Amino acid sequence: MKNCIIVLIFMVLGLAAQASGSSYAVADSLPKVFLIGEHDKGYEKLNLTFDEVLLSVCDNDMSVAYEKWVALLIDMENYADQIKYDIKGVKIWINIFFEKDGTIKHIAYHLKPSSRNIKTEELTAFFSSFMNHYKLPIKANSRFSHYGSASFPTYGKRVTTVRE
Repeated sequence: MKNCIIVLIFMVLGLAAQASGSSYAVADSLPKVFLIGEHDKGYEKLNLTFDEVLLSVCDNDMSVAYEKWVALLIDMENYADQIKYDIKGVKIWINIFFEKDGTIKHIAYHLKPSSRNIKTEELTAFFSSFMNHYKLPIKANSRFSHYGSASFPTYGKRVTTVRE
């Protein structure tokens, strides 16, 4: 009886490890950048794999998380200017998936109805290029994501948080 319980425990642990591994495999098989709604099952697995959020890796400090988010959007806009890609007038919902070191693993997005008309193939290529050159200045204990809204031009300014 004891051996059956041990075997059962190992089987359950093996299935859990296999399921966890398959989440990584599905997430890794997704395109780096894609439209929300294109890869529903993979997107769902991605959200399970990157289960922390930016706010939690910023120690639940809203000011720090907001500063990181606005800085990312400003850097994105600056990169667009640098490569002479016109991102002005683009309005999107965007979900960015980060590795522990702040590098971007995936970007999923959807154009808002009020966005400027833009070819999604070009915007996808822009995001793909951006993520190859960008690293969020953060160190986390796990993979994380941030789902938010973005409009360009970005009128926010980098904020320096003052701590006592």
